[in-house]
Amino acid sequence: MIKLKTFETEDIPELISKIKDKRELLQFAGPAYHFPLTKEQLMGDVENENRQMFKISEETGDRVIGHAQLFLKEKTFLLGRILIWDENNRGKGYGKKVVQELLQYGFGHFDRKTAELNVYDWNTGAIECYKKVGFEIDPDVMSEVSIDNESWLSINMKISKNTFEFRKI
Repeated sequence: MIKLKTFETEDIPELISKIKDKRELLQFAGPAYHFPLTKEQLMGDVENENRQMFKISEETGDRVIGHAQLFLKEKTFLLGRILIWDENNRGKGYGKKVVQELLQYGFGHFDRKTAELNVYDWNTGAIECYKKVGFEIDPDVMSEVSIDNESWLSINMKISKNTFEFRKI
């Protein structure tokens, strides 16, 4: 279905071209980036030794269909900046597979017992996807951002390595 490949500097222009406006950028990346997305902003992540960036490609062929990142934190690792480019490819199971692959990579490469992610509470499709993989909402971790006179509530979701391993069986 999909495979994760290392994101390279030459992949930056394609990723930038997929982010059309500030709302899409905020949904994709949270408040860390500002619109328009630039090579300089992405190079900060490429050069960060605590980040692993991936391009998502179809298993057959090399067509890139999205982007994802892992961020190593002190006690956990964070899944983030997950984006399937084409809206026609959403709702087809790609997101679930990407999350499973990211967890497989993260738990396999980092000495962490928990993974987490943040998602806006209105993004119900993504929340359901994460729940299907085994993530649970942490009601104690939330943040809020403002955009275009709106407030977006970011919720945190976590999964333990044991839960992930058990659900793979």
